[in-house]
Amino acid sequence: MDRIFRHSTRIFALMVIALAVAIFAGLLHAAMPAVKQFGFRFITGRTWDPVEQNFGALPFLFGTIVSSALALLIATPVGLGVAIFLNELAPRRVRAPLAFVIDLLAAIPSVVYGLWGIFTLVPFMREHPSGWLARHLGWIPLFRGPSYGVGMLTGGVILAIMILPTISSISREVLSAVPNTQREGALALGSTRWEMVRHAVLPYAKSGIFGAVVLGLGRALGETMAVTMVIGNRPEISASLLAPSYTMASVLANEFAEATTDLYVSALVEIGLLLFVVTILVNIGARLMVRKVKQA
Repeated sequence: MDRIFRHSTRIFALMVIALAVAIFAGLLHAAMPAVKQFGFRFITGRTWDPVEQNFGALPFLFGTIVSSALALLIATPVGLGVAIFLNELAPRRVRAPLAFVIDLLAAIPSVVYGLWGIFTLVPFMREHPSGWLARHLGWIPLFRGPSYGVGMLTGGVILAIMILPTISSISREVLSAVPNTQREGALALGSTRWEMVRHAVLPYAKSGIFGAVVLGLGRALGETMAVTMVIGNRPEISASLLAPSYTMASVLANEFAEATTDLYVSALVEIGLLLFVVTILVNIGARLMVRKVKQA
């Protein structure tokens, strides 16, 4: 039975690897006309013109990376703070209801976030954060230009809201796994509650917290509908966070049904292939960084 169990689990593991390879091979085969036509210029090109059959994916790659980075910058400190509060500071009668509400955010469909973004977040961003930044810090290239409401900053904010429960819930579980002896030892030495969390709990849980952030990044990279509805969908590269932008997932959702030529379809598939490769590279880099964090 042990031999059967070992071989069965090995087959299951190989099936997962084979599935990833099959996805990559299928995307590469479908994207080959665009790969042959444009080569490396597809990645570095800034023009996306279906009429002239001239395709470059750099604006989409830029929009995906920047919007995901913005989401991490906003969601990581908030999610970690929520996890620390629930696990270390909140009264017991508050922990379960508050944790349930936060976890419930992960169950809301993406399109619902998008609708909320259109009718609530976009007007709010246009009048307040984006408008204030444009009026008072418009001399900085990062906030230059008119405040449309839709744009890179709004896309980053809605992504941050969507990945917040992922980072928070996983960080909370990681903090719960820290032995109580770590806390008791720090408090016995005269540490305050903040010093106990900072010096005894967070260093012990840092690899797991980093893993939570990476999982949040993985969702942000592939998020489609909500970002599509608030980011503006303009394939241009701008230094301003207030300007409309585009992501790889958004262009696939918007234009795949409209692709009328083989080269157009192939270019869209190649964007999907790029998104797949970027996700794999991010996860490989995260694994290496987690290993370094554990060794530190």
